[in-house]
Amino acid sequence: MIEPDLSGQTALVTGSAKGVGREFLLALADCGADVAVHYRSSAEEAEAVRETIEARDDAGAVTTVQADVTEPEAVDRLFDEVEAALGTVDVLVNNVGAFAPRHWEELDHETWETVIETNLYGTYLCSKRALPGMREQEYGRIVNVGYASSEKGLVSPKNFPYFVAKSGVLMFTRMLAADTQTDGITVNAVSPYTVENSAEFPDELPRGRPARFEDMNQALLFFLDPDSGYISGQNVEVSGGWLPESV
Repeated sequence: MIEPDLSGQTALVTGSAKGVGREFLLALADCGADVAVHYRSSAEEAEAVRETIEARDDAGAVTTVQADVTEPEAVDRLFDEVEAALGTVDVLVNNVGAFAPRHWEELDHETWETVIETNLYGTYLCSKRALPGMREQEYGRIVNVGYASSEKGLVSPKNFPYFVAKSGVLMFTRMLAADTQTDGITVNAVSPYTVENSAEFPDELPRGRPARFEDMNQALLFFLDPDSGYISGQNVEVSGGWLPESV
């Protein structure tokens, strides 16, 4: 496992009270980062993550922050609180994203809106708020969570808004990477297919298993390694080589 030294860096992972976001945050804490556990409604789970980190030997600083990342004012408050507690955000992982695995005609407007806003608007708003501090210090790492094969024009009667949003996330990743290429900032994406905590699994899985949390962490930490500073605008698919014919 790649283990970059993140001592002295502040890391914010959105949606890090549980699931993949939690595992990302724990991995960053293991690498020495001071970390912010973000949640919207999972207060008990966020507190449990904080306690887990604080119980570790040589743990860095940790704080919990609540916010709806689809609301600009809430995102501003989120970053204000993280900066007050831990300092400028050096590492931002945009992990939040709702999922609605139903035929698009069965989705009401509120569900469509929620999926688009959590995946795409949240990534945009948090990245925009993180950039001034990163630019001022001429250093920053932004990693967005996409979805495998989204950049290949993946289509499905199910998950319409999810695939639309994740395609947008990958386009945003490339555009922001181009816009920050002289600022000491890298912007990349990690895109899984099925992960070990997924609610359901397809009949056939690449390599006979879903992605493990360790697989996801490997890709994330690669982008945060000091030797990866020239790598930006890239997308690593953690999918076991999955190439869908249809979904």
